[in-house]
Amino acid sequence: MKNYFVLSLLLVLAVGLSAPLAVAQTTGSVKGVCRDSDGKPIAQAEVEWVSSETGHKYTLKTNNKGEYFSLGIVPGKYNVKLSKDGKELFHLNGIPVQLDEVDQDIDLKKEKANQAAAQGLTPEQQKAKEDAVAKAAAENKTVGALNEKLTAAKAASDAGDYDTAIAALTAANEIDSNRDLIWFRLGDAYRLSATKQTDPAEKQKRYEIAAADYQKAVDLRAASDTATKDPENNAKLAAYYNNLAEAYAKSRKVDEAISTYGKAAQLDPTHAATYLFNEAAVLTNAGRADEAIVVWDKVIAADPTKAAAYYQKGVNLIAKETVGKDGKAVAPAGTAEAFQKYLELDPNGPFAEGAKALLASIGAPVETDYGKKKPAKKN
Repeated sequence: MKNYFVLSLLLVLAVGLSAPLAVAQTTGSVKGVCRDSDGKPIAQAEVEWVSSETGHKYTLKTNNKGEYFSLGIVPGKYNVKLSKDGKELFHLNGIPVQLDEVDQDIDLKKEKANQAAAQGLTPEQQKAKEDAVAKAAAENKTVGALNEKLTAAKAASDAGDYDTAIAALTAANEIDSNRDLIWFRLGDAYRLSATKQTDPAEKQKRYEIAAADYQKAVDLRAASDTATKDPENNAKLAAYYNNLAEAYAKSRKVDEAISTYGKAAQLDPTHAATYLFNEAAVLTNAGRADEAIVVWDKVIAADPTKAAAYYQKGVNLIAKETVGKDGKAVAPAGTAEAFQKYLELDPNGPFAEGAKALLASIGAPVETDYGKKKPAKKN
C-alpha cells in the first residue's frame, strides 16, 4: 500500500512538470473602421501604423466594410496614416499602443466637422472651403494640360508646321474651350498657315477661320471678370483686335479691317501709332487715298518720328495730283513736305530713293545733305 502511494505521487509530479508554462503577453492589437466624408466605408484602403520611436511600420488593409485589424503590435507611440490608391486621406500622430486592444476608427466626416469647429466654421462654410480647394486643384490640373498643348503648338509654329500647331490647339480647346489665349493662338496658326496654301479657296477659308477664332478670343476676354481686372487687359485685347484686323484685310474685308484696327488703337494708346499705321496701309492698298491721308496724319500725331508714315502720306497725296494749264503735274499741298520729312528722319531708309524721285517728279527741291556729317565750324 505504501509503495502504491509513492507511485501515485510521482505520477502527479510528473504530470505537473510536463504542463505548458504560461507566457507573459508582450504585444497589443489594433482595429478600427474607416469611413469617408459621406460616412461610407472606405474599402481596400491602406492603414499604416508607423512607430515614432523605431520607425517600424505595420501596413493593414481595410475590407469591404472599411474594417481593419492586426495582432502583434509592439507597444509604443504610433503615427497612423490612411491612404487609398496612393493618395493620403488622413493621418493621426502619437497614438499609444499598450498590451490591450486599441480601437482607432477614422471617420473623415467627423474629422472635417471637428476641424471646421476648431476654425470657427459652420458646416456650410467648411463645405465651401473644401469646394474652393477642389476647384483650385482642378484648375491647376487643367492649366498644366493646356500649357503642354500651348508649348507643343509654339514649337510646331516656330518650325513652320502650322497644321500640327492647329491640331495641338484644337486638342486644347477640347480640354477647355473657354480660354481666350487658346483661341487667339489658334487664330494665329490658321492665319499663318493660309500663306502656305496654293489653292485660293483654301487660303480664303483659313483666313476666315482665323478671323472667327480671333473674334472668339475677343468675346471671351471681354466677358471675363478676371481679365477685366488685369491691368494689361486693354493692351492684350488690342493685340487680339490687331490680328483679327489682319485676318480681315487678308481676306479682302477692308471695312472690317479698318474698323477693327481703330478699336485696337483706342484701347491701347501707347501702341496706337502701330495700329493706325496698319489701318492706313490697308486704306492705301485699297486705293482709298483720301481716307488713308487722314489716318496717316493720325499716325504722325501719335508718333512724329515714324518716318515711313510721312513717305506713305506723300504717296497718297501724289496719287491725287492734277495737271495744270501748262500741262505739268500739280501735287496737293504738303506733298513735298511729306517726302522731305521722310528724308530728314531716315535719309538712307528703304524709301529714300523713291522719295527723291517723287520730289523730282513734282519739281520740288531734293535735300541731299540729310545723314551726312557737316564739317566743323572754324573758330
